[in-house]
Amino acid sequence: MASWPILSALSDEDAHELLALARRRTYSRGEVVFHRDDPSDTLHLVSSGCFAVRVSTRLGDVSTLSLVGPGQCFGELALIRPEHLRTATVQALERGETRTLSRVEFDRRRREQPALDAFLVDLLAARVAELTDRLVEALYTPAPQRVRLVLDELCDRYRDESGTAAIPLTQDDLAGLAGTSRLTVSRVLRALKAQGSVEVRRGRISVRGGTV
Repeated sequence: MASWPILSALSDEDAHELLALARRRTYSRGEVVFHRDDPSDTLHLVSSGCFAVRVSTRLGDVSTLSLVGPGQCFGELALIRPEHLRTATVQALERGETRTLSRVEFDRRRREQPALDAFLVDLLAARVAELTDRLVEALYTPAPQRVRLVLDELCDRYRDESGTAAIPLTQDDLAGLAGTSRLTVSRVLRALKAQGSVEVRRGRISVRGGTV
């Protein structure tokens, strides 16, 4: 299914049957989907909107680990670890909708549809590959370049018809996504601002031309 790439391991029929089991849930901007250490029993497939995955550091700061948009998912560990607690807090950055699959219903369906095992393996393998890529990037790509790469990705997500990208994130959010410090992000943004390509406001970063 083109609109659900994470379901590519399933046939269209199996994918439709799986989605038919899911419950629709809507979230307003700023609403928390779940907190870290909440009981974990559902997988969320994102239909619309953008969701931030965040954790608190030992110093008490909040770090944004990733953003999840349409066609992606979060909370997949709920399907394989009974009595598992959430490892991060997920919050809606804008109005959004997810389709949720409970572990109980998913396990029941797996007994009837063996193809769901392939879906789960594919999902977890993609997550491992993503984390590996991020680790390699963190080890071998200079921090300022990582900030610019993250900005480019965010521009692709938020670019409007005029070509401007209004990114609803703070400098702390950007630092978390790039795996660096807020000071480094501030330096990069100051340089881009001096070039006239970036404007920084409270809780928002605007990129003219939609690219850095």
